[in-house]
Amino acid sequence: MTTAAPWSLTTDAPLHSLNTFHVAARAPRLLRVRDVAALPEALAAVAPSPLLVLGSGSNVLLAADPEGTVLCFDNREITILEHRADHAVVHAGAGVVWHELVMWSLAEGLSGLENLALIPGTVGAAPIQNIGAYGAQVGEFIHLVEAWDTLHAQWVQLDQEACRFGYRDSLFKHEPDRYLITAVQLRLPLLHELRLDYAGIREELQAMGVELPVAADVANAVIAIRRRKLPDPDVLGNAGSFFKNPMLPREQAELLSRQHPALPVFPGDDEGNRKLSAAWMIQACGWKGRREGDAGVSPDHALVLVNHGNASGAELLAFARRISASVLETFGVPIEPEPRLVGARW
Repeated sequence: MTTAAPWSLTTDAPLHSLNTFHVAARAPRLLRVRDVAALPEALAAVAPSPLLVLGSGSNVLLAADPEGTVLCFDNREITILEHRADHAVVHAGAGVVWHELVMWSLAEGLSGLENLALIPGTVGAAPIQNIGAYGAQVGEFIHLVEAWDTLHAQWVQLDQEACRFGYRDSLFKHEPDRYLITAVQLRLPLLHELRLDYAGIREELQAMGVELPVAADVANAVIAIRRRKLPDPDVLGNAGSFFKNPMLPREQAELLSRQHPALPVFPGDDEGNRKLSAAWMIQACGWKGRREGDAGVSPDHALVLVNHGNASGAELLAFARRISASVLETFGVPIEPEPRLVGARW
């Protein structure tokens, strides 16, 4: 029986299938690592090349061809490290597809991740963005992040506090090239207070005929809602929600709310600020469903930038900048992208 190589290297590699916008970019080198224990050896083989880590490329806009080496992790194992009376600690490799982890956890009788069902991407990318949806964020459940620290050339384990999670934010966004996340440990409860008061979940459960929901029912409701609202990246290139909901001081948000009574305003991360709906403002500016060439906005959700076929990353970025400028001019509120921009600055 032949054992698969712990890592492989390809030159002049196409990246069309490694980004959900399906931008036709290319990488000088593509390094795929299956056995993370061999990561230092693999990195030495491409040093001193700059590195860009890609999972499924669901939170990246390739505005230009990346320089150096693109790194992909192919470790896809999920195991339970610890099982207690009220929770379990789950270990998932960076290459695991996020939605597969959510559904696996529910099948194991664990809860907490149900509101995060169907978010595209891999486990390794989840802590970077502190992915969130329908009132939940992954940072709440992360026990440890395992990573290779490129600055000190050593393995590290970062606990929840060290990860400095915030709204769509983390330590890893502020030091984007330092930590190569190889696995995540999640502390998942066996029983968990369900979060139903966000974006139509209760109504969806009612339509499904579910009166006493469990975590799996919530996941199914979230999946149904997301499938209606968000285009499938395999059919129409996109990276999910492209713009973050802006956070403003409470006084400024309340003033805007009085000026625009229909503008949705949500609680912020503390009493001093509020979160506004970027989707509402984008739609109010007339961008929902609009298309310029092959760059456009989904007709179903104003936050979703889409590639109708052959838009380049630079064309998508220019289109996004026009949307942002329009919102700023109309509402005086800056909106910023969620995805990481490669080959450009916002």
